[in-house]
Amino acid sequence: MATPSIKVGDEVPQGTFVYVPYTSELAEASACGIPTKVSTDAWKGKKVLIFAVPGAFTPSCHANHAPPYLAKLSELKGKGIDEIAVLSANDPFVLSGWSRILGFEDKILALSDPDTAWTSKLGLTVDLSGAGIGLGKRTTRFALVLDDLKVKYLGVEPDPTQVTVSGVDAVLSNI
Repeated sequence: MATPSIKVGDEVPQGTFVYVPYTSELAEASACGIPTKVSTDAWKGKKVLIFAVPGAFTPSCHANHAPPYLAKLSELKGKGIDEIAVLSANDPFVLSGWSRILGFEDKILALSDPDTAWTSKLGLTVDLSGAGIGLGKRTTRFALVLDDLKVKYLGVEPDPTQVTVSGVDAVLSNI
């Protein structure tokens, strides 16, 4: 299990992420889009929900973790969440393709944390090199609710293959 260096009440460190903004052209499967950057500075004064996954297209992430967030988007917005993002160490093109398959469009941002730079600052990485399938160092599975960059909820999975405290129902019951 990851040992978080951040806790409820802390302000998150500055971080920069890469993502491919959704446009109607991306409805075409062969389109790639153009990556851009966004930083945590964009979240000042906002209530932001980030759920992190070890990898796009992996079983728990693809089937159990990400889809319920889209299904309960209106409930999350009703509780004051301004922005929702999924975070992973995958590259922005993989995350764009994955988010399009899941139907996120512009509703949930798919943010790449290159080289786990930001999640390493939070102590929220996991080394999956031993899995033998080329995963290496990744973001661990967690959910984080920020209000003006301050942590209001942090749910880190003790087993990154499972979805409990980082799932949408756990988040909804804690915000």
